[in-house]
Amino acid sequence: MPNDPRPRPFDAAAWLARLDETGPVDDAISTGFPSVDARLGGGPRRGDLVVLCGDDGVGKSAFALAVALRAAEAGHEVALFSGEADTERLIERSLAILSRTPPDLLRRGSLDEETRARVGAAVLRLRDHSPLFSFVPPNGIGGLSDLLIDQLGIGLVIVDPIEALVTGRTTRDEEVAHVVRELKAMAVRRRCVVLVTTHLAQPVRERPDPRPQLDDLGGLGALAQHADVVLGLYREELYHAASDIDGAAELHLRKHRTGSLGWVDLYLYKQWLRFEDMVEE
Repeated sequence: MPNDPRPRPFDAAAWLARLDETGPVDDAISTGFPSVDARLGGGPRRGDLVVLCGDDGVGKSAFALAVALRAAEAGHEVALFSGEADTERLIERSLAILSRTPPDLLRRGSLDEETRARVGAAVLRLRDHSPLFSFVPPNGIGGLSDLLIDQLGIGLVIVDPIEALVTGRTTRDEEVAHVVRELKAMAVRRRCVVLVTTHLAQPVRERPDPRPQLDDLGGLGALAQHADVVLGLYREELYHAASDIDGAAELHLRKHRTGSLGWVDLYLYKQWLRFEDMVEE
């Protein structure tokens, strides 16, 4: 149910009753990555705008898709809007992640018996717990109907990347700033989590520490200002070649409106486009 915009008095009885409940307040949407959820107090909370940033090729889309798949398997209703891949390609990538099968093998279709069995199991998993996949609407933010999101009970909305919602009506940064404000308002209004990926507005490859920072975000500062959570994805192998860092990834919590900052270790199996939490290994 959407938030009631009318003013209302403080309900002391409801809060006193909550103190007697066991367990945390159930307003979090799990990312499916234990280390990330632990850092976020169970996961991003309904009403949160989460920004995932990182350099080109770091794996932002792969991580966003992984969150979509894991959240859906956890029982949440998820919608992923992509500006870079159509539904068929997203399904192909999902099956690669779930079955641990290289996407090029799926395209060729000549699978051995063991691989066919893994992909078949992944198909059934996706059938039972699939996000809603869609290409980003051509009319930008106006095409993301929050009424539809409410009717479908969507708990997690992912836009990959937020720049795909730019239509060219104004400058790129001005329009991104407008879209950020609209998405944050929708998250609060529809009590859902909105996660967006974004490119870095500042070059980072030549500086001593290329890990993404809040100052690297564009949108005239709106991304850093209106986000409740900012996650920066980093893989050292993009900047320094060494066999012992191949696949290693770091996810840095650069902003957390209701908690502390920090970082977690992840691993990217590039052949499957699959991120893993090091806690799971």
